[in-house]
Amino acid sequence: MMLLRFVRRVVRDTGTQIPSYGATWEREMSRQAALVRQWTILRTLSSRHFGATVRELASELNVSTKTIRRDLETFSLAGFPIEESVGEYGRKRWKIRGNAAQQGVCLAYDEAIALHLGRSFMEPLAGTVFWEAAQSAFQKIRTMFKPDALRYVQQLAGAFYSTTFGRTDYSKMADLIDELVIAVEERKVVQLSYRSLQATETATYPVCPYGFTFHRGALYLVGLAVNHDEIRHWKMNRVENVETTSETFDLPEDFSLRDHLSRSFGIFRGEGDYHVKVMFAPEVARYVTESQWHPSQKLIPQQDRSLIAEFELDGIEEIARWILSFGKYAEAVEPPELREALAAEIAEMNACYAGTGGRHFRTDSPDVREDSNRGVRGSACRNDKHHRRRDPYDAAVTSSLADSHAALRS
Repeated sequence: MMLLRFVRRVVRDTGTQIPSYGATWEREMSRQAALVRQWTILRTLSSRHFGATVRELASELNVSTKTIRRDLETFSLAGFPIEESVGEYGRKRWKIRGNAAQQGVCLAYDEAIALHLGRSFMEPLAGTVFWEAAQSAFQKIRTMFKPDALRYVQQLAGAFYSTTFGRTDYSKMADLIDELVIAVEERKVVQLSYRSLQATETATYPVCPYGFTFHRGALYLVGLAVNHDEIRHWKMNRVENVETTSETFDLPEDFSLRDHLSRSFGIFRGEGDYHVKVMFAPEVARYVTESQWHPSQKLIPQQDRSLIAEFELDGIEEIARWILSFGKYAEAVEPPELREALAAEIAEMNACYAGTGGRHFRTDSPDVREDSNRGVRGSACRNDKHHRRRDPYDAAVTSSLADSHAALRS
């Protein structure tokens, strides 16, 4: 459905907003519009049991019957099993004959094409067991297409691209991830060797692996740190070794990865209860409304075109970094703890840039020290005076600065 909504938006935009950038741009837009239209036709012919007439397709896509007939001829020449049947009153209906199950894959043709188009979005997991399985599936999907049809599908895939910004390469960690996946499935305790962000040495300790979460281009293991009886998160980039033991564990019946992170503004999970209110300037208000930042968000437009965003969170550290990424265009209104944290951070930034450069970073500060056997705590933003800040320079958090600035400039 997400892909279909995207396709419909492209159709709408290319049909109503065509700047005069010259003949080359118009030809490219025409080609993209044709691909979108043909994709929609393929989906329709695959999903309708009795097919569709040329007039029905032309009416639904707001094009001429001549255009539809030309598309049908293109599909036929490309090798798609387009079938023509004659119904009542001599009406001709068109459909895609059979489905991919006849080729050894239990998919309709439009489903197979959609999965093939989504291949690029799996690339962040390249080198992992997930990617290897996906590659095998994509290979099976490709076998259902004749050469000309496959070339058409690959041409259609060229209309979609996933950037590599901030993406992690897990190709050298395939065995470790595979070991953890098996441990998750078999509920086996593992000895996890982990070197946290600020640690100088690797620590090894028992972990009950519950599952994985994917956040900002990075893969995290979620599980129970046995020695601390606490759910924590470990960034896979920092896992150096995994040894599966014979000891098993019981996953709590009420545990859910989605619920576990439902009140987090990212990957850190706190123990607080914060109602966060942020005021965004008109310059960035539209950008904020374009995304779902958190399940609890409430976006309230103001008469001056500014925007108030409200969230219900268990920690404030990650959202503080997110607010900072907007610079002068965002102000935290509440809670007071968030305003104080941001004020302190901005003061330190001012001190950094007020000098002549060449700042020397302190590594003995309690703000940047990290317990070498901790990983990323599940309660990363604990609401007490001894644990106010956790992993403040974690790449998963600070990358939000670059992400947001890049989006605002685009």
